[in-house]
Amino acid sequence: MEKSCSLLVHFDKGTPAIANEIKEALEGNDMPAKIDAMMKAIMLLLNGETLPQLFITIIRYVLPSEDHTIQKLLLLYLEIIEKTDAKGRVLPEMILICQNLRNNLQHPNEYIRGVTLRFLCRLKETEIIEPLIPSVLQNLEHRHPFIRRNAILAVMSIYKLPQGEQILGDAPDMIEKVLLTEQDQSAKRNAFLMLFNCAQDRAINYLLTHIERVSEWGDMLQMVVLELIRKVCRTNRGEKGKYIKIIISLLNVPSTAVIYECAGTLVSLSSAPTAIRAAANTYCQLLLSQSDNNVKLIVLDRLNELKSSHRDILVDLIMDVLRALSSPNLDIRRKTLDIVLDLITPRNINEVVLTLKKEVVKTQSGELEKNGEYRQMLIQAIHSCAIKFPEVASTVVHLLMDFLGDSNVGSAVDVIVFVREIIETNPKLRVSIITRLLDTFYQIRAARVCTCALWIIGEYCLSLSEVGSGIATIKQCLGELPFYSVSEEEEATESSKKDNQVNSITLSSKRPAILADGTYATQSAASETTFSPPTLVQGSLTSGNLRTLLLTGDFFLGAVVACTLTKLLLRLEEVQQSKVEVNKESTRALLIMVSMLQLGQSSVLPHPIDNDSYDRIVLCIRLLCNTGDEIRKIWLQSCRQSFVQMLSEKQLQETQEIKAKAQISHAQPDDLIDFYHLKSRKGMSQLELEDAVQDDLKRATGEFVKDGDDANKLSRILQLTGFSDPVYAEAYVTVHHYDIVLDVTVINRTKETLQNLCLELATMGDLKLVERPQNYTLAPESSKQIKANIKVSSTETGVIFGNIVYETSNVHERTVVVLNDIHIDIMDYISPAVCGDVAFRTMWAEFEWENKVAVNTVIQDEKDFLDHIIKSTNMKCLTAPSALDGECGFLAANLYAKSVFGEDALVNVSIEKQADGSCSQSKGIRCSFCFLHVIGFPLSYNYYS
Repeated sequence: MEKSCSLLVHFDKGTPAIANEIKEALEGNDMPAKIDAMMKAIMLLLNGETLPQLFITIIRYVLPSEDHTIQKLLLLYLEIIEKTDAKGRVLPEMILICQNLRNNLQHPNEYIRGVTLRFLCRLKETEIIEPLIPSVLQNLEHRHPFIRRNAILAVMSIYKLPQGEQILGDAPDMIEKVLLTEQDQSAKRNAFLMLFNCAQDRAINYLLTHIERVSEWGDMLQMVVLELIRKVCRTNRGEKGKYIKIIISLLNVPSTAVIYECAGTLVSLSSAPTAIRAAANTYCQLLLSQSDNNVKLIVLDRLNELKSSHRDILVDLIMDVLRALSSPNLDIRRKTLDIVLDLITPRNINEVVLTLKKEVVKTQSGELEKNGEYRQMLIQAIHSCAIKFPEVASTVVHLLMDFLGDSNVGSAVDVIVFVREIIETNPKLRVSIITRLLDTFYQIRAARVCTCALWIIGEYCLSLSEVGSGIATIKQCLGELPFYSVSEEEEATESSKKDNQVNSITLSSKRPAILADGTYATQSAASETTFSPPTLVQGSLTSGNLRTLLLTGDFFLGAVVACTLTKLLLRLEEVQQSKVEVNKESTRALLIMVSMLQLGQSSVLPHPIDNDSYDRIVLCIRLLCNTGDEIRKIWLQSCRQSFVQMLSEKQLQETQEIKAKAQISHAQPDDLIDFYHLKSRKGMSQLELEDAVQDDLKRATGEFVKDGDDANKLSRILQLTGFSDPVYAEAYVTVHHYDIVLDVTVINRTKETLQNLCLELATMGDLKLVERPQNYTLAPESSKQIKANIKVSSTETGVIFGNIVYETSNVHERTVVVLNDIHIDIMDYISPAVCGDVAFRTMWAEFEWENKVAVNTVIQDEKDFLDHIIKSTNMKCLTAPSALDGECGFLAANLYAKSVFGEDALVNVSIEKQADGSCSQSKGIRCSFCFLHVIGFPLSYNYYS
């Protein structure tokens, strides 16, 4: 049985020391050996050994020592040894200890006195402490502050004992006198803390008497003052007006810890705009003045909490919050942008966008390693601003289009997605965006960006000049045809020498170039490459971007090129009067498509063209050869209409999420509302009046009345023992972020008194008990509430098990009642969250683990089954409702959630309706944390297998 100790002693585990060896070392004169022996003795005692034979030896040979280390270890030894017998009476030999402690309290060395006084704070035996009280009180007037501050703490601990008021009844009077005359800040803090804990009225009286000098006190004393104010205002909210004045006066002290606590206290006690504004300003100052990234993150969390309840006040401070972007830490920048995006209004949008533009320009310097990732965050923030306020899109879209060729693919993808949305929602910018896109298209190097840019060109090039420029740009980026050529000599030997043939391929390309005088010219390049198939053909930097990507085998991009050319040619037929020009361009486009098919079917590339891309290109060829009105309508109108519908659904979903976040009113029709205008304002400050207004508004909207879910509370009560057990126990489990609180009710169902009743708990998984169990005495047919705190370190399903141990007067042996296991559900750790499609796909590709779970169910409707999965896994469906409409017998959806530890959980659900009407399901799960099976695997098997 381990015992508690107030200090950890280093002990090198090895062969356990024998008591005789320790005794010999203690009796010797070698001081290092004596210190080592004391450490071994303390360690053995902490591990459950008794060692009664060492007590007299330590009294004779260790007690008289003047060595400070020996004296410190001696006090640790005296702290952990048993000082009482089985009946709770103090052992007779403890008288020797009392004499030694009295001598130490009168010792001329200040250190010996101080550590002895500190030791008395941990003694609980009144019989030992009572003879020492006169010596303790004498130290309250000692000249050294180290002794005075420890003497005050000793007096407080003595007064808090069960018989403390009897043996030291005038302690508050003495400490109050000490507080009035004390000059040392630490001793003054301890004296005020003693009054705060033992005589609260005296502490309040002292505070109100010296209210003008509170800002001059030391930071340690000011922290205790804030704790006192919080305690008093929670019990008596009517008096918080005079205390809030003290808090506001402390906002200007130099200690950052004090002003942080002041801001938090203001927010918890008052909802007046003046108080909230002062707290928000304090947080902004800390955000800019502190260099520690952890402090910045904590302050940002506090601002985020303020934003949810006092958004209007934080809107005025949005530029101060934005200054946190100067930190190089990405987590700080990400949190800052998240807060700012929820605070933008028509009044500050221009300033915010201007600041974000400056930050984007700064990322081009390349001084920091993660500039690309930061630039991507800024682009996403600007995108959100432009969607909420379309009028600012014209000021940022052209700047962002410079990053279409960014080496960071994520940034380039975000830019092109932003351009695609803006060109639809802002028709006035269509011409300028198309012109800029065609001018910068050759700079794009990522296939995903090229495909989106080609779609924009095919959909939004409407005039004759735009269509012509679009076709010309695509042709330039594809380069000269054919994409490869085979020498005559190799053509003759191709059929006979397939194993050793060598193909000579000429890669030709063409791209725009800027001459010395600033004009544009076309630069052509041809290179002859000799290789043995199947060697991958790489496009050089001098070749066009589309050609380079095609020669790497990206035929999905080739299919997109074919579709874009088809759309442009169909539109050219509508705007071009000359049929000859249309036929000429159609012929060139057909040649390009046929060349791509030849490249895909040749042996030049290691992988042939895929069937989907092949069918798509062939469809484009057939469409250009024979076009009907219905086909033309589908290609030129339906695609764009689908995109418009997708944007409207996205906007509708965002609106619904905003409404869902709105606070729900709980006001009842007959609730009492006080009108502060009709109240007496005598003696009330402006801050108190504002606070009264806010309280009335909260009462009117029902914010004070948050009815708990009684059914949910009942579901969390777990029965730990049976009804026939002599001790009945049940637990109410509360999970709050990193903490689990077990509120255990223990009922003695017998007619006997239960002694030394102890609730012993143990855990499995990443759960850790915070407190050691205590012993209780339970009267017959009485109950006891026992709380146990447990820390959680990861989203792993944990198990709490244990037993209740007690003794009775009739039976000398201990009785053990085994408790039922408590399973901590992982659903308490995760909550639904939202992320973009691009972010979801990126995380899905990055996460290493994936598990597919095949499931059969009796649920007939696939949508009902999806709703069942969402409810069971506590996740958010990212797939738009329109994508789930229809009755095709198949359904696929993406689900997403985050844990309280910041971990991500991704689920892809694919449901197919069988011929018999039942649903079968394949569910792929990927997670970003170590215990990857936690989110879905056991849960899925329990629910559906």
